[in-house]
Amino acid sequence: MELFELTIHELHERLKKREISSVEVTKDCLDRIAATEPQVNAYITVTRDAALSAAETADKRLAAGDADILTGIPVALKDIFLTKGIRSTCGSKILADFIPPYDATSWLRLKERGAVLVGKLNQDEFAMGSSNETSVFGPTRNPWNTDCIPGGSSGGSAAAVAARSAAATLGTDTGGSIRQPASHCGCVGLKPTYGRVSRYGVIAYASSLDQVGPLTRDVTDCAIMLGAVAGYDPLDSTSVDRPVPDYRAGLTGDVSGLKIGLPKEYYIEGLDPDVKRSLDAAIETYRGLGAEFVEISLPHTDYAVAAYYLIATAEASSNLARYEGVRFGHRTAEAGGLMEMMSKSRDEGFGQEVKRRIMLGTYALSSGYYDAYYLKAQKVRTLIMQDFLKAFETVDTILTPVAPTPAFKVGEKTSDPLQMYLSDIFTIPVNLAGTCGISVPAGLSGDGLPVGLQLIGKPFGEETILRAAHAFEQATTWHQRKAAL
Repeated sequence: MELFELTIHELHERLKKREISSVEVTKDCLDRIAATEPQVNAYITVTRDAALSAAETADKRLAAGDADILTGIPVALKDIFLTKGIRSTCGSKILADFIPPYDATSWLRLKERGAVLVGKLNQDEFAMGSSNETSVFGPTRNPWNTDCIPGGSSGGSAAAVAARSAAATLGTDTGGSIRQPASHCGCVGLKPTYGRVSRYGVIAYASSLDQVGPLTRDVTDCAIMLGAVAGYDPLDSTSVDRPVPDYRAGLTGDVSGLKIGLPKEYYIEGLDPDVKRSLDAAIETYRGLGAEFVEISLPHTDYAVAAYYLIATAEASSNLARYEGVRFGHRTAEAGGLMEMMSKSRDEGFGQEVKRRIMLGTYALSSGYYDAYYLKAQKVRTLIMQDFLKAFETVDTILTPVAPTPAFKVGEKTSDPLQMYLSDIFTIPVNLAGTCGISVPAGLSGDGLPVGLQLIGKPFGEETILRAAHAFEQATTWHQRKAAL
């Protein structure tokens, strides 16, 4: 088996026994990037020289017996994470040449463990999109079928895992941007509870919704990555100070007696037949493992998309005000004065979808409309949060679809923003509630495209959803299926 095919835990065992070196693994990964990038376009920046240098350092740690499970493992980051001395673009022209002076906490935690950064990954511009088509660096394509989208906004992160051009990646999830591409690309993607992972050094889209999480080949790797990046960070005022469990130790495979909720609002007319078939089969698998199912109601689900696109755009309007061509980022070459320079810089630097969301958010926050839109959306958010908390009084986890359909064709929905926004209908409520969710491979469509299932957990209930996801994974073979690329 090629080295790039191995998971984190498989690579670690071989590195620990000195059967292979990190330099070998990293070179193999870099060769794989070179082989797949012309078709996939998952990477914005490949850090070849820095990666090989880090791999040499990792080999010294391994030889000295001072190795973590991530030491010498090639990983990649969504280009929304700041990386000291390495270009960080957020998929936007306005930051196309930005070199950060410091590292994001989540990347720093991986780096301290000896992980090797092989590159920065393509994404929807400022994480605003569901298909990875809004990037100024061009669309990322799905390794399972390059005519299709990989999902968004962490499309590059999911595509790199599916193409085997990184052992694992980090993405961000504001309304489904880890789970939805994980589903479309046949990998595991986890959105942790808000406050579980530091957001320091992550370029902000919507600060009350953004959360950092891993995309990996299997659930074991997901538990390893989450354990590495989770935990309190004094540099992030929203970071929660509570112990980090040993997530990998919790993967017992035992779900007997686990109560799983099936929300009637998520099993709706219009759900793609392939998605429904995969979910029905997953439910039977869990029954066979001894889990119990309970029908539940999340009555305010229908309002989630509308509430999200008011809250997220309002926060984006505020967060993106800092990009004005004065302190950093793109500045227009021709302007008669300060205001014209700022206006032209933003007009040239931002793409159409980012401009659309800034305008929506600015309108929602404007005088006379704040109460009617933004404040009302926040009240709906509270109701959605209460729906989940009430459901979790009777169930341990909730099983739902991740997306209404498998991956769609590149260009299919770009002219209809509303249809694009509805791609996240099953993932958005988790972000509004601030709780955790995971996408796990659960089937293939008739066209051979991956379908994921979503497990939603209680706040800080990552251990439970990882255990339930791992049990399903061990009982099926979907995670072993690979993109033909």
